[in-house]
Amino acid sequence: MAVKVLVVDDSGFFRRRVTEILAGDPQIQVVGTATNGKEAIEQTLSLRPDVITMDYEMPVMDGISAVKQIMQRCPTPVIMFSSLTYEGARVSLDALDAGAADYLPKNFEDISRNPDKVRQLLCERVNALARTNRRSLGLSGSAAAPPVAPAPGAATASPAARPGASPLGGATTAKPAAPVARTSPAPRKRSYKLVAIGTSTGGPVALQKVLTQLPGSFPAPLLLIQHMPAAFTKAFAERLDKLCRISVKEAEDGDVLRPGLALLAPGGKQMMVDGRGVVRILPGDERLNYKPCVDVTFGSAAKAFQDKVLAVVLTGMGADGREGARMLKQAGSAVWAQDEASCVIYGMPMAVAKANLADGIYNLDEIGRYLAEIG
Repeated sequence: MAVKVLVVDDSGFFRRRVTEILAGDPQIQVVGTATNGKEAIEQTLSLRPDVITMDYEMPVMDGISAVKQIMQRCPTPVIMFSSLTYEGARVSLDALDAGAADYLPKNFEDISRNPDKVRQLLCERVNALARTNRRSLGLSGSAAAPPVAPAPGAATASPAARPGASPLGGATTAKPAAPVARTSPAPRKRSYKLVAIGTSTGGPVALQKVLTQLPGSFPAPLLLIQHMPAAFTKAFAERLDKLCRISVKEAEDGDVLRPGLALLAPGGKQMMVDGRGVVRILPGDERLNYKPCVDVTFGSAAKAFQDKVLAVVLTGMGADGREGARMLKQAGSAVWAQDEASCVIYGMPMAVAKANLADGIYNLDEIGRYLAEIG
């Protein structure tokens, strides 16, 4: 069954271009469009799409307000479009907090000049979110029974964020399919010189959930690698720093690791660490698909600290982190992976688990709790 998509944007040009891009994928069917948040809610209730693409700034009702109501009335995976600016980053993060499953930068130049690249990126995200949502609902096709509305005041979440992965700590009402891998027994307590966490789609919410469980006295330094545009990482680090008891900042060349400090890799660049605990920020290598790349940071950590690293691979598309995890395992370090049931997209953790590189496979709630107990 084709993936049904609702396109929401007040710009006629952008609606047409997104519709054309999605229509080029035989697995996707655009079932409707809307010009504002109010129409988006009405069309969602009427058309029951599998995925929604949503603009932020619209008349009548903005995108974030619409996402909140959609999550309450008809939970549906939403991909939020926002500008490649600091303000756009803030909007995207607010949208994720409201229940959106993912975000994409709204770049008119890319759409005009690189339609093939945009098509691949957008269609890949739409198909992945639809597959994940169907698995969480126990469905094989696109038709779904109307979701049960939550009780007044109850926490809600995108259906792509299954139990344990809700931005607000809630869970979807549908019964999830059985996960591929069962969660592991609690890890034995052990001290580490470094905790390195890699993630992609669904990562901002997952990182927030994990890091807010850590005490201010957390005994190890942390490196965070989140696939994210260059304009977004500073705003994301600032948000985490306000929410967490540990300190969080966007990494800069020459930063020194210290306990209780999390350094977030800047978008568009690569982050490495040496044996003295000094962070190096390097230009993004065009030969690498990801900037920042989890494999690059994990690999440098394996060389610098050998068996004293704990690597954690959270939700995300693709397999970034698998080869870095392999290097860490060969050096004697530990690797944890998020379980399928709590991932927005079970790609990166699955790659680690299928390669038999994970010492533990844990639900997102467990990862934060177990991390807080290390040392």
